[in-house]
Amino acid sequence: MRSGRFWNSSSPRRGKRPIEPSGRRKSRQSLENEMKKRGATGGWVWGGRALFLAMGCVIGIGIQRLFFSAPGAGAAAEEPAGEETIWTCSMHPQVRLPNPGDCPQCGMDLIPLEPGGSGPEVREIVISAYAAKLMELETAPVERRFVEAEVRMVGKVDFDETQVSHISAWVGGRLDRLFVNYTGIPVRQGDPMVEMYSPDLLTAQEELIQANARLQSLGQSESELLRNTANSTVRAAREKLRLMGLSEAQIEAIEGQGHAEDRVTIHAPGQGVVIDKKAQEGMYVQTGTRIYTIADLSTVWVQLDAYESDLRWIRYGGQVEFTTESNPGKGFSGMISFIDPVIDPQRRTARVRLRVDNEELLLKPGMFVRATARVTLAEGGRVMSDDLSGKWISPMHPEIVKDAPGQCDVCGMPLVSADSLGYIDEASARAPLVIPATAALKTGKRAVVYVELPDRDQPTYEGREVRLGARLGDYYLVEEGLQEGLRVVRRGAFKLDAEMQIQARPSMMSAAESGAVGVGVPEVPEVLPGPFEVDAGFSADLAELLHAYFAVQESLAADSAEGARTSTERFLEALDGVDMALLDGDAHLVWMEHVGVLRSAAEALVEAGTEIQRQREAFHALSGQLLKTVRVFPADVSESMYQATCPMAFDNLGASWLQTGTQINNPYFGAAMLRCGSIDAEIGSELEGGADE
Repeated sequence: MRSGRFWNSSSPRRGKRPIEPSGRRKSRQSLENEMKKRGATGGWVWGGRALFLAMGCVIGIGIQRLFFSAPGAGAAAEEPAGEETIWTCSMHPQVRLPNPGDCPQCGMDLIPLEPGGSGPEVREIVISAYAAKLMELETAPVERRFVEAEVRMVGKVDFDETQVSHISAWVGGRLDRLFVNYTGIPVRQGDPMVEMYSPDLLTAQEELIQANARLQSLGQSESELLRNTANSTVRAAREKLRLMGLSEAQIEAIEGQGHAEDRVTIHAPGQGVVIDKKAQEGMYVQTGTRIYTIADLSTVWVQLDAYESDLRWIRYGGQVEFTTESNPGKGFSGMISFIDPVIDPQRRTARVRLRVDNEELLLKPGMFVRATARVTLAEGGRVMSDDLSGKWISPMHPEIVKDAPGQCDVCGMPLVSADSLGYIDEASARAPLVIPATAALKTGKRAVVYVELPDRDQPTYEGREVRLGARLGDYYLVEEGLQEGLRVVRRGAFKLDAEMQIQARPSMMSAAESGAVGVGVPEVPEVLPGPFEVDAGFSADLAELLHAYFAVQESLAADSAEGARTSTERFLEALDGVDMALLDGDAHLVWMEHVGVLRSAAEALVEAGTEIQRQREAFHALSGQLLKTVRVFPADVSESMYQATCPMAFDNLGASWLQTGTQINNPYFGAAMLRCGSIDAEIGSELEGGADE
C-alpha cells in the first residue's frame, strides 16, 4: 500500500481506486505554487523522495526475481518491438487484458505480462538456488529396486477339517454306558468310548460261533466242497461283524470264547479332543446315528480375511506370520494352503487359509489372530522366492515341494510348477520402477510429481502427471510417466505446487487442459454418496475413531510431534476395530474406499516420525478424507463437532480440520498462530445441509 493512501472501505466494490485522505487532498496548481515558494532549497527534498521510490521499485523487482521466475522470463529483450502487450494481475494471473487498468477482481494495477510466461513450458517453475535452500527441497532418484509388500490380515484359528472324525452307531441298539460323558476330553486311538447292547450284533456273533462250530465238525474225510463252503460262511460272518464296527481283536476274542457277548464296546478310531457329544446313556440309536465328534488339534487351520486389493500379493504356498492375544511376544507362522476363489459379497474379502503345526496345543480354535504376509516384488507384480522358484509343489498340500515333476506323497495328485503360481527367483527377476512415497501428490486418481530438470542455470522443476501403482512401504510403484534416472522432489513438493497454483498453472488441483476457477469455468462441488443409515455398533466404532483423531489434532495444535504420532497409532488401532461387517450394499463399498485413504494418510503421519511439518501435511490429507467420511457415515459422538478452516495454511492454500468446541485450535501452525482460522459449520447440521445443495 502506498504511503498516505488507503482503500475506500465504504464502497461495496473492491475494485475502487484508493483515495487521498481529505486532510491531504491537494490540487496540482497548489502543489506547483508550494514548490515555487520553496524554491531551489526544497528541490532536493522532492528529488530525494523520487530517488527513494525508484530504488524501492528496483529492490522489489529484484526480490521477486530472486525467488520465483517464469520459464522464459529473460527473453523480453529478444521479443519484437511491435508485438502487442498483454496486461495481467500479479495476484490473479488468470486475468489477461489488452489494455492497462485495474484488476476486475481485486482492483490492483495491472502489470505487463512478460513474454514466454506460458506455452509449452507452462508446467515448469524456475527458482533461485537461495530460494531452493530456503524451501528445503530434497530430491531422490527414480530407480529400480525390489520392494517388500506387507499385507495385513485378521482372522481366527479353526479346526483342520481333514483331522476331524465322527463316531457313529454302525448298528442299531441301546447305549448302556458312555465312557466319555462330556466334551473337551482328549482321547487316544483305541480308547473305549461307548458300550452298547444290540440284538443285531448278538445275532451276528451267534452266526460266527455256529459257522466256526460247523467248520470244526467237518472231518478230513468230508469233501473239499463242504470244507470250502464252511470256510466261506466263517469269513462272511467275520466280515459282517467287522462292518458292524467290531475290531479284529474283538472278533478273535468272540471266536476264542465260543459264546456271544450281549454288549459290545466301541473304541476311538484316532486321537484328538471330543468336541461334540450327541448321545446320552440309555438312548436307543439307529444305524448311522452320530455319537461323538473328535478333532485332532496337533494341526489347525487359520482362516484369514484378505481385502480384494491385497489378493494380488498373496500366493499359494507363501509364508504368513501371525500373533495371538493369548501368547504375547510369541510369533507363529503357517503356509498358505488355500485362497478362496470367491469374494464374500457382504464383507468384500476373500478367505485365505493357513495350515499350522500345533504340537504344543498353544493355538485353540476360535482364537483371534493378526497376520502379516511379506513378499518381495519384481516387475509385473511377480513374487520373488528362491525357495520355490523352479520347484514343483502339490496343489493340495503346499508342504510337499520337489525338484522335479511327480505326484504328491499325501494325496497322489500331480505336482504343479511354482512358476505357474507367480513365483520367480532373484536371478531372473527385474526390479520394478519406484519413487519415494513423499514425492507423489495424490488427489483421487491423479498423481503429480515434480521432476528436477538437469543442465539448467537455475533450479528448474517440472510438474508431471504420472500413473502410480500400489504403495509398498515408503515407495510407490510407477506404472507410467517417469523414467529411470530422473530425480523427483521428495520433500517440499507441496511448496512448489502452491506456487504453481498461485501462478494459475497446472498443479495437483487442476490438470493442464482444465480452466481455472473464475475464468468462465465454474467450480464443481464433489457429489458424495449417502448419508447412509448405519448400525448403532458401527456408529459407536466410528465415534472411537473420531476421538483418536481429535487427540491427533490437539497434539499438533500443542506442537507435540510425539503426542501426534502416539495418537495416530491409536487412530490406526481404532480404524482396525471398526466392524465393517455391520455395513452392507453400497455403504460397505463406500466404506472400503474411505478406509483405504484413511489408513494411508494415518500411516504417512506415523512414518513422519517426529518431523512435525511432515506430520501436518499428512494430517491435512487425513482431515480431508475424514470430513467426507463424517458426511456419509453418522458417528455417535456426544460432543458437538465443527469444521474449521485456516486460510493461511500451506502458503495460503488453506486447510480444514475437525475439532470439538468453537474455540480455534489450529493444528497447522500450533502456538505460532493457534487461533488463526474460523468455524465453517457444525457437523450434523449446517454441514449436512450444505452437502445437498
